[in-house]
Amino acid sequence: MSTRSKILFRKFLKWRYQNISNQQFIRIASAIIGLLAGLGAVVLKNLTHFIQELLEGEFIKEIHSAFYFIFPILGLLLVLLSKKFIIRKKVGHGIPSTLFAISKLKGIMPSHQMWASIITAPITVGFGGSVGLEGPTVATGAALGSNFARLFHLNQTTRTLLIGAAAAGAMSSIFKAPIAAIVFAVEIFSLELTLASMIPLLLASITAILTSYFFLGDDVLLHFNLEDKFVLNDVVFYVFLGVASSLASIYFSKVYFNISGAFKKITNPYYKLLVGGSLLGIIVYFIPPLFGEGFTTINSILKGTVDTVVNNNVFNFSTENSWIIVMFLIGLILFKIVATSLTFGAGGVGGVFAPTLFTGSITGYVFALIVNSSNLFAHQLSLTNFAMVGMAGLMAGILQAPLTAIFLIAEITGGYELFIPLMIVSLISFIITKKYIPHNIYAHDLAERGQLITHDKDKNVLMLLDLDKLIETDFVLLYPEMSLGEVVKNAVGKSPRNHFPVVNEENDFLGILTINDIRSIMFNQELYDTVNVESLMHAGSDIIYYEKDSAEDILNKFKRCGAWNLVVLKEGKYFGFISKSRLLTAYRRKLIDVTA
Repeated sequence: MSTRSKILFRKFLKWRYQNISNQQFIRIASAIIGLLAGLGAVVLKNLTHFIQELLEGEFIKEIHSAFYFIFPILGLLLVLLSKKFIIRKKVGHGIPSTLFAISKLKGIMPSHQMWASIITAPITVGFGGSVGLEGPTVATGAALGSNFARLFHLNQTTRTLLIGAAAAGAMSSIFKAPIAAIVFAVEIFSLELTLASMIPLLLASITAILTSYFFLGDDVLLHFNLEDKFVLNDVVFYVFLGVASSLASIYFSKVYFNISGAFKKITNPYYKLLVGGSLLGIIVYFIPPLFGEGFTTINSILKGTVDTVVNNNVFNFSTENSWIIVMFLIGLILFKIVATSLTFGAGGVGGVFAPTLFTGSITGYVFALIVNSSNLFAHQLSLTNFAMVGMAGLMAGILQAPLTAIFLIAEITGGYELFIPLMIVSLISFIITKKYIPHNIYAHDLAERGQLITHDKDKNVLMLLDLDKLIETDFVLLYPEMSLGEVVKNAVGKSPRNHFPVVNEENDFLGILTINDIRSIMFNQELYDTVNVESLMHAGSDIIYYEKDSAEDILNKFKRCGAWNLVVLKEGKYFGFISKSRLLTAYRRKLIDVTA
């Protein structure tokens, strides 16, 4: 920014402070962020479709099957090169990176996140990576919201709200489901649903969906016409579908965590690409429906034209036998998450929202097809309705966002005809999955590190505390061989503190000496040379481990031991102390900032 531009911008800021209230500006900002998020979604979608159409030209169609193996590897290589030579910075996974920014970076997202996913995600998906565009779209919008807030010097609370507004706008523009988008932002990012936050979310969602309609028209990702009404006799089957959805969700999450964990052990990015890309190429070669996002497959399922899905493979399965169809579709359920995890492991950029919908639609369809084909019941189930509700079941389980699942499918279907089965399946899937998978797929890693924002305000405030600012290091160090006289002269006489850490030459923490420990003898000069620190010191009430213990852990340690000061160890060495009073004072100040 030039000097003249900076001067003009400062004048604008001054005018804004004088003429526009903070509340009004947040609403204006939300509408702008919604517009930008909508544009981001349009660009991501069009770039992806352009790449797909380019790769599926007349020449490619003649030898298409062979390229199912080559395209994913080529795409992942281009992504790797883009990261290394163009972006030159880490490109985090969409929603997890956004959650991390909210929880640990005070809502500050790097500026390159505004455009990095626009380059890498379309290449990943367009070349056949088995992931979705929703996560990158949300991350792009969130980065726009975060940097917009930074540009106009908005506080942390407002930054978080604008990130949520951007997420709502991104989801609204993708699925043309504005209410579900707002619910998604609240559920995933743990936003407080108040009147003050609702209006910005609504504004962002509205402007984003209008932007999507302007550029993309009435085109939607999921095409579904509700033809079969909800029947009361189906309730029992929806209950069992909820159980089946939870099992699929647990499988999906476990496989994802295990494969991701395996790739984290590989440090060389080119080796990751070789292993992940090759395995992905093999899978999509034999099972082409796993190529790309999978919305073509989902729409085929919802239209009831499953033949086009089953015929799209190298095995030439017959579609006349329903049990062959069942086995093939179960194979899609089992291998979709494998393909998704391999895409991420190999360095691809994308999201898990589309794979979740893919797996959910097939789970619901397969469940209904098995019931209908078994002839055990006189009652026949609606294949398309169960496919639609199955998507909600997997969203409720994998994403642990049951309300988003209910409202998204309700809006897509154009009414509330399936509202009851949506609630039944989503609730059952969520409850069962939650028991075995405590945190959703976005938040798993953050939760393990104690860095996850939740709807628990007290925990959120504690997590937002900067522990480095709470550690006090201005203590006089004592050594075990020091005499009582040296302690009185060099420690008690020179320090305002009433307790002193005892360490050795290597700075290993050995214990604590307090004024109370020596109060009765500190003026007895006869003992100055005969009594040393080693004979007077005692162990600390508890230990705080730097970068391991969270603020909540520290507070619990204070509660357990009743102490007012606890020693901090960093990499096994003495580092400083944290006092209970300092911790509680910081908590109160942060609570004011968060709720202001």
